[in-house]
Amino acid sequence: MGMESWRSKFISLRCFIFLSLIATQCFLFVHTRTLGQVDECSALLQFKESFAFKKSVSADPLAYPKVSFWTREGDGNRSNCCSWDGVECDEDFGHVVGLDLRSSCLYGSINSSNTLFLLVHLQRLDLSDNHFNFSQIPSRFGHELSSLTYLNLSYSVFSGQIPSEISKLSKLSTLDMSHNDLKLTKANMRSLVQNLTAIKQLHLSQVEMYSSVPDILVNASSLTSLQLASCGLNGEFPIGIFHLPNLEVLDVEGNSNLTGYFPNFNRSNNLLKKLNVASTNFSGMLPASIGKLHSLNLLDISWCHFYPLVPSSLGNLTQLNYLDMSGFNDVPNNNSTGQLVSEYSLSWIASLTNLYSLSLESTKFRGKFPSFVANLTQLSFLELGDNEITGQIPSWHMNLTQLTTLYLWGNNLQGAIPRSLFQLKNLEFLDLSNNSLSGQVEFDQFSQPQKLKYLRLSYNKLSLQIITNLSATIPQLQYLELISCNLTEFPEFLKYQSKLLYLQLSDNNIHGRIPKWVWNATRETLLTLNLSSNFLTGFDQNPINLPWQNLCSLDLRTNMLQGSLPIPPQSIINYLVSSNNYSGEISPSFCNLNHLHILDLSNNSLSGMLPQCLGNSSALEILMLMNNSFHGSIPQICPVENSLKMVDLSYNQLQGKVPRSMANCTRLEFLNLRNNHMRDIFPSWLGALPALQFLSLRSNGFHGMIGKCVAL
Repeated sequence: MGMESWRSKFISLRCFIFLSLIATQCFLFVHTRTLGQVDECSALLQFKESFAFKKSVSADPLAYPKVSFWTREGDGNRSNCCSWDGVECDEDFGHVVGLDLRSSCLYGSINSSNTLFLLVHLQRLDLSDNHFNFSQIPSRFGHELSSLTYLNLSYSVFSGQIPSEISKLSKLSTLDMSHNDLKLTKANMRSLVQNLTAIKQLHLSQVEMYSSVPDILVNASSLTSLQLASCGLNGEFPIGIFHLPNLEVLDVEGNSNLTGYFPNFNRSNNLLKKLNVASTNFSGMLPASIGKLHSLNLLDISWCHFYPLVPSSLGNLTQLNYLDMSGFNDVPNNNSTGQLVSEYSLSWIASLTNLYSLSLESTKFRGKFPSFVANLTQLSFLELGDNEITGQIPSWHMNLTQLTTLYLWGNNLQGAIPRSLFQLKNLEFLDLSNNSLSGQVEFDQFSQPQKLKYLRLSYNKLSLQIITNLSATIPQLQYLELISCNLTEFPEFLKYQSKLLYLQLSDNNIHGRIPKWVWNATRETLLTLNLSSNFLTGFDQNPINLPWQNLCSLDLRTNMLQGSLPIPPQSIINYLVSSNNYSGEISPSFCNLNHLHILDLSNNSLSGMLPQCLGNSSALEILMLMNNSFHGSIPQICPVENSLKMVDLSYNQLQGKVPRSMANCTRLEFLNLRNNHMRDIFPSWLGALPALQFLSLRSNGFHGMIGKCVAL
């Protein structure tokens, strides 16, 4: 055999071996990939089967049930779940590495046996905006899903303790468990985050933890977003966190026991976009260097205790579109009103032409309507309530064409409401209550802002003119408050308000009966009705059952209502009809109102015996029956421990003894049984009630010694 021939055969043999090895590896790769996919696809299908799909459980209007479209194609070995909606696989091995099921209408529980935990290669998992039925977060998240870099469980109705195993997910760059019913009380926040060395986004808002902010976060150099709103945080906020080089979002709103102060800002803070310390105990001076935060688009320093001197450098924050300084003068033991109350000291706001939301509520601003607002033509939300603004509402408000919300309540504005105000076509929320506005208001003015949902004109000097035939022209309001507006009849446009949730017409001069058309339109929608302090005598057709199917709060106090007590729906929470002329007995139906918190029937002409089940509800907190003609014995109030805080049965004709079941009223603070016909040994045992602060038993027939306060 020649050398060339031998060499040729050798090369051929080597190529054959090489190609064989490649073929073997390809077979193993494809076989492994197929097996892996089949197993993970099965796990996903079983995950799908563990849930129901309900559109209502996801808040996102674009939500849809992604997993409902997951189905196998072909036989099991050729099933490819990598093409399913919300599923992401890696390109090399085909393993499921990402699962995006946010806003997927999932309803059900996740427990430790869920097949989700078979997806051990998962790196990104988003289950936010679903409803997991108050289930606890299984510890297997930390055991089985150790490759996770992204975990979002926010807004998904989880509850209970956050398992300590979550701290083992050391690769996490994003952890979001905010806005659930979660707690972190068995361990502090430090133990949760101490291993998260790569964390970029840490969102735990509304997680109940009652701990301090761990100073180890000062070393979290990758951190871009820290959101810890309403967590019950205490102690002093580590000032070094402000200087983290990549920090863009800092939100610690609603932690009233969290102290802290702002540092001198420098170039390292240039990335900061959102800074929210509202309703905390932050204090001290606002440094002039805050004007160096040129990227800032949200600043909320409301209801803190900063010294009331505002640096004009805030005017340099030209990217700012949200500014809230409400309650900025709320500084304890401070005699200085500062410069904040004058328009001059706030003139820098005129430079913030990108603002779409400005809140200066309760800043003790004094003077005429602030002219700097005229420059803010992009404003959508303007809150100037509870100040000392005087004069008229200026005509230049017409420049604010984007305005959807205008709150001017609690000032001293005078003159008429300009008709041009109602030409703001985008207006949805308008509150002019508690001012000195005067003149006549015709309801046809409300026909122009067709988006108007919320209207308060209460406590002014206005005279409202009722106009008929406004059927289709008045916008569909949801909230209407016209307290003390000199009304003499029900506004006829209420006939057409089919979306009304809240109606407040108290302290007017409305006479006669409540017309049927008031409830025809609102039968299914109305939640709160207040018609107190008028001259009403009853309902048209006097219904035995109140017509509003979902009513939660009813206030008919101080009228001239007659007849039997109308029976409220099961949804009722507050039922107040005192100071009327109601007569007859209390229907036993009142015992079935399981959500009732307040029952006030005092100062009527009611009689008969009290239903023996009255006061048994575990939800009832206030029971007011004074000044009627009830007789017989007092029911067995508090047969078991309940929520009762106030009981007033005075000025009736009740007999017998104080029921011994009242020893279970451990939350009772007020008890008045005076001026009845009760006869019993003096009930010294009432003194053992732990919360009792007021007790009146006078003008009865109690006898014997006043003994020690001994519990039964």
